[in-house]
Amino acid sequence: MADPARAAKLAQRIKVVVAEALGRKVKDPRLEGITVTDARVTNDLQHATVYYTVLGDQAVQADAAKGLEKAKGVLRQEVGRNITVRLTPTLEFVADQIPVVASNLEELLREAKKRDAEVAALAANAKHAGEADPYKSDAPEDVDIDEDDFNEEDLDLAGDDDIDEDANKDADSTK
Repeated sequence: MADPARAAKLAQRIKVVVAEALGRKVKDPRLEGITVTDARVTNDLQHATVYYTVLGDQAVQADAAKGLEKAKGVLRQEVGRNITVRLTPTLEFVADQIPVVASNLEELLREAKKRDAEVAALAANAKHAGEADPYKSDAPEDVDIDEDDFNEEDLDLAGDDDIDEDANKDADSTK
């Protein structure tokens, strides 16, 4: 097992080598619009996955995939010449879906922004269903309520008898 840091460095090197080889060594016109976006190498350094994007419709992308499969041997040979590992990793080419996902996400964000603008326009013209302050008090505003306004007769918490808890404890302990 190789070090994951070494695998990451090797992946970056493979990405650069494949991108340069596509521009210099491979003369296939189907591969002219390819951009290498990322590369990943397994921890045992035996297999490399190269991610790429192609601008164009489905036909152009399918032609690019066929061209990469045809040029796989030349690209692997070029990778073997330019990296310093005992065994040259096999190459697998995968179309990168990040641009597609990003464009879908941008469309969703545009739609959300449009809906937010509609809600803001509705809110600007909206009025309260009831009164502006639904928590109004029935008491007049100029009357202040103090603690002195309450009488102790109004509060009948303990009843007529005062409870002496200490006396009950003493009586229980003597038994």
